[in-house]
Amino acid sequence: MNLFRNFKSVTKTCYGRGSFGKLGEILEPQRSANDGFMVFVVDDYFEHKDDFVKRIPEMEGDEIHFISALKEPTTELIDNLRDDILKRRGLPAGIVGIGGGSMMDIAKAASLMFTNEGSSVQYQGLNLIKKPGIYHCGVPTISGTGAEVSMTAVLTGPVKKLGLKCDWTVFDQIVLDPDLIASVPTDQWFYTGMDTYIHSVEAITGTKKNTFAEAYSEKSLEMCREVFMRMDRKDVKSDEFLMVASYMGGLSLTYSEVGVCHALSYGLGKVLEIHHCIANCIAFDKLEDVYGDYVQEFKGMVAHNKVHIPQGLAKDWSEETISAMAEVAYNLPHMWDHAFGPDWQKVLDRERIKGWYRRM
Repeated sequence: MNLFRNFKSVTKTCYGRGSFGKLGEILEPQRSANDGFMVFVVDDYFEHKDDFVKRIPEMEGDEIHFISALKEPTTELIDNLRDDILKRRGLPAGIVGIGGGSMMDIAKAASLMFTNEGSSVQYQGLNLIKKPGIYHCGVPTISGTGAEVSMTAVLTGPVKKLGLKCDWTVFDQIVLDPDLIASVPTDQWFYTGMDTYIHSVEAITGTKKNTFAEAYSEKSLEMCREVFMRMDRKDVKSDEFLMVASYMGGLSLTYSEVGVCHALSYGLGKVLEIHHCIANCIAFDKLEDVYGDYVQEFKGMVAHNKVHIPQGLAKDWSEETISAMAEVAYNLPHMWDHAFGPDWQKVLDRERIKGWYRRM
């Protein structure tokens, strides 16, 4: 099919064990910009892990903000962070996200909002940002979301859950150090890792699939099978495979799109505040009619790793809740267009979406 996308990739990528130790050296040339200080947004999981915090290359005048990832990033969080720092300190030289997908998205969104006026709510969508952001760098400490390489910073706003998406969202620098993901608890490791598996499946099972997306997806799926079906979690190569699979799963979407599972996941996230990666697993587990053998393979990975996917949730949901989630999901036309084509409204209505939710 003909699909024109002229996309921007991450400007610089540093990969390898121990590369986190080079972060100070990487940031040094950027420190003279604007008011000359760096902002680090770090998952509060690390707040009391002194050995890790000491490794963050904080210099005099820099700020470290420990932020909880229990709830996904909101437009309010981004606006408040931006307003607070600008009022107290002025414009940072750059911002560095250290953590999972939430910290990546916070760093990307805040970078843009430091230079764009008003609330981030008005920029939720494609190419709505008016000016490039400040320098921004991502250091993932858990792998799967692909947020380190995507051109989207997903935020939950008062009305919708939708990303700030443009070329300027993409990181200027990422540091991929497999050592950083070695201590992730098994359940979280699995749920987040499945995000890249699902990205890769969705990228190549919709109407926008193409050779470019397939190349990244197929390799990502191959590595996911190694990690989640064949390797021991303690295998030193496991973290390397998953970190690269996450990167490739994210790139597979650059020239394709996500589909049914992600649309349903956004409804679960917006209405029930279920974290994105586990929401994906809850949804994908019930989508055999859409993704066929991939769902069976997913169930095999769940069993192999002895991971629990929540079941029977829908029995506690009111019709009002299901309708609200269906409304959020229905209003993501770019995902349904990929899943079912430009005439998706002829084969999909809110009742069909509610049917998927009732299975969960």
